Order: sequence, then structure tokens, then C-alpha cells
Amino acid sequence: MNTIVAKKIKPEKKELIRYFKSLGLVVHTSTKARGHQGFFLKGRIDISKDTKDSRVVPTLLHEFAHYIHSKIEPNIGLTGGSLSVIFQTDNIDVLRDELIKVTNFVDKNSLCVRLYEHKDRVKQKINEYDKIIKNYYPKFQRSKKFKEFDKFIKKSNARYLLKYDRVKVIDRGFFKRSIKIYTIDNIEKDFDMSPAFAAYIRLKSYTRKQARISARINKYKKYYEKPSELFARLVEGIYLDREWVEAIAPNVVKQFYILLKEGYYKELENIDI
Repeated sequence: MNTIVAKKIKPEKKELIRYFKSLGLVVHTSTKARGHQGFFLKGRIDISKDTKDSRVVPTLLHEFAHYIHSKIEPNIGLTGGSLSVIFQTDNIDVLRDELIKVTNFVDKNSLCVRLYEHKDRVKQKINEYDKIIKNYYPKFQRSKKFKEFDKFIKKSNARYLLKYDRVKVIDRGFFKRSIKIYTIDNIEKDFDMSPAFAAYIRLKSYTRKQARISARINKYKKYYEKPSELFARLVEGIYLDREWVEAIAPNVVKQFYILLKEGYYKELENIDI
């Protein structure tokens, strides 16, 4: 049964915390919050002591939205939730697109701008090294074996740089052992090889970087696009700028307020957002 309040709770730090505690939630505002601005877990809301004052209320609302969602879908910690459940509709494609727009508005990090810029710079370097190689081997294709290079690299310690940017090679001789550090920055100094082969090793290095960046982008997108996160940032976004969120996500906002008035979002109905 929902807690009934005579007057809606103002979205202010002290009032929200008092209300959350009245629901049995434990609220902490002086922790590290596991490296984030805040988090919700098993009846507990933590707000990082490093969170800016202007971000405290939005973060409280965000975490409270997770609490509400967990009451509707108890297993969201494992599944990430379901848009069809939290919005009570099967027409989720339009809602998802709108919710992503809201998320991008609320949290600029969700756009991964720096990562995409970094990926573009890495792609440029790959193309540069590709051109250098083709100056010597016009038929070179990244998708096929580079036979001339493979033949050269077999007996060279430079082969270790095909997987790592920096390696320590230990040569265990009969009387003593020697240690040598190789890096992709010193290829020409350490090895006698053509500019094309050096460029190929560096191309491989940047290809690895590109894969790592793509993996990070996919990881962030997977996190930001979880239904539980989309719902929490919707609540946050409505508090931050309801008119703008209504403009970019009209279908989502309409469905949200219908369910809110029906009491579907439980105690969230008592907060004046």
C-alpha cells in the first residue's frame, strides 16, 4: 500500500531525505557512493560526499526511481528491467528512442563524445599507416595476410610488438641472461626493417586501440540503455527541465504521468516533480 501524504513532497534535499527515511529507506550523504554520484541497493541510498550541491536533488530522485522500479520489478539488479513492464505497454520502440534522448540531455557522458573523438583520431592514424604500407606494397589489404611482413617477422623480436605496445624480452643464454625492452615508439632504432613493416606494426597497435575504444563505447551504451537507467534518468530529467523533456519525449512523458496518477509508480506519486 502506498504511503498517503496530505501535501506533495517538495523536491528539496532535506524534505526528500526525510520522506525516504519515513519509507524505511536508509539514506547516506557522506560516503564515496562506490565512485558514483549515488547508488541504490537493497533499501539503501548513498549520495557521494563529492556530489555538487546542484546535483544532490537530481541524484536523490534518480536513486529513488531505482527504488520504485525495484518494487515493480524486484529483479532489476540482475535483468536491468523491462520497458514494457515499467511503462505498461508493448509499443516500446518509440519510447526507447525518446528515453535515450532524455538520457543524453540529463547525462552528457552518455553521448560518449570524447570516446568517439578518440576513435576518429585512431582511425585517422590507421589510414595514415595503411597509406605508408601501400606506397611499398600497393596490393596490401588489412583483411588479408601480409605475406612479405610475415616472412620477415618470424625471426625478429619485433614479432612481440604485434600484440603489445611494450614488451620485455628475456634472453636466457648459457652463461648469462639479457633483458631488452622494446616499444612501438623505437621500432626504427631497435630493428632493421623497412618503413612499411614499421608502419604495419603501428597499424596493428592502433587497431587494438580502436577495438578497446569500441568495447568501452558498447559497455557505456549497454549501461545507459538499460530500462532501469532510462527510467531513472526520465525522473531526473523531468525534475531538471520538465518542458524540455516533454518536448523531446512526448509519448514517454504522457505514459509516465498516466501511470503516475494511477499510483503505478507507488510512492513516487507523492513527490512534486
